Amino acid sequence: MNLKPEDFVLERRLNKLTDVINKRQLDITIVLENINDPHNLSACLRTCDTTGIKDVHLLYHGKQPFPKIGKTSSASAWKWIDKTRHRTVEECFDHLRTQGKKIYTTHLSHDAVSLYDMDFTQPTALVFGNEHVGVSDEAIALADGNFLIPQVGMIQSLNISVACAVSLYEVFRQRQEAGLYDTPQIKGTDFDNLLYDWVRR
Repeated sequence: MNLKPEDFVLERRLNKLTDVINKRQLDITIVLENINDPHNLSACLRTCDTTGIKDVHLLYHGKQPFPKIGKTSSASAWKWIDKTRHRTVEECFDHLRTQGKKIYTTHLSHDAVSLYDMDFTQPTALVFGNEHVGVSDEAIALADGNFLIPQVGMIQSLNISVACAVSLYEVFRQRQEAGLYDTPQIKGTDFDNLLYDWVRR
């Protein structure tokens, strides 16, 4: 059988897509609430792709419009992340809870738990809020708890995309140590459908 160069290219592409799909984590997600800057949003999506997040939830309520996602700053990560839009906190959180996820907001409060004391081997959704006002009061009230990223500087906050990256790499560390990236979560027809979809993207 005579193989052409393009056959090898296709095989490598299919192998790459298969490897990435096999690492995707269905039981971990993030919620981005009213993020203003499209570059921040794109940077968050890029980190989601690198840490194996399959689904991201875009929560834009009030008069906040859904953003345009920058293809350049996300390095095309937007193509490989499934994005679900929500117009209310209750709708978003109800959806996540039907998937068995606990929901935690990034919020500086007396009862906030350190990022490094959380168990991210369990189904979890992390909520990151607006650059200026943070997570909404409604999201805080409806969440299962709050977490914070420990800091020792004068400024007690991080850029949203940095906070997202720090958090997701702690998620990645815990799940990698637990071997959760070694067992594919997407199987059978779901795998076939996703692979077919990705080949066409």
